Amino acid sequence: MNDFFSWIIEFFTYAATQLRWEQTLTVFIVLFPIIDVTGSVPIFLSLRERKKIIEPAKAAMYSFFILLLFLFLGEAVLRLFSVDLSSFAVAGALVLLIIAAEMIFGVQIFKFDGNESGGDNATLVPVVFPLIAGPGTFTALLAMRAEFSVVNVFMGLLLNMILVFFVLRYMDIVKKIIGVAGVYILQRFFGVVLLAIAVRLITSNLHALIELIGSAPTYK
Repeated sequence: MNDFFSWIIEFFTYAATQLRWEQTLTVFIVLFPIIDVTGSVPIFLSLRERKKIIEPAKAAMYSFFILLLFLFLGEAVLRLFSVDLSSFAVAGALVLLIIAAEMIFGVQIFKFDGNESGGDNATLVPVVFPLIAGPGTFTALLAMRAEFSVVNVFMGLLLNMILVFFVLRYMDIVKKIIGVAGVYILQRFFGVVLLAIAVRLITSNLHALIELIGSAPTYK
């Protein structure tokens, strides 16, 4: 037990020496527009209007642990399944395309399996993935880990998840401020924005994907 507490003390001592608030702020600023929880409010409201359940605390917690896990094990896990980062990004972008189509055209493509007692829960999909913990966030985390201390990346991610919780928790206040007409307009507008983000993710990773397919060995 004493060894465990000694390890804890050494860990926090090390973390304190590595902590740089300017790096933490930089990580926060980089992740903020990629996660874009404020810009995704119309998407969340659209889900709520379709009777989907969004649990703010669970969404923030799940997103944090998924992203934290990916920060340390991301590339290794993808390699384990023989999946490269470009393929993963394109797959996530296709999910975003479907969500954008729902918002723009007012149709329902995503169908959640729910029961009478629990109802439809949208916390994990699509709120946590791909809207919060999406391919863009995964890629950014891996890039920043190479540039900044892990402690500072951890703190920047934590600050973003706290913001995620508060935005999801007080969506009703946001809805009252925006109004019904404002929500309708924003849903269509951010649907187009989401569509553009998905297209950008596909096009930015398509070249690497084509090169990977071209370099794959052929068997006769």
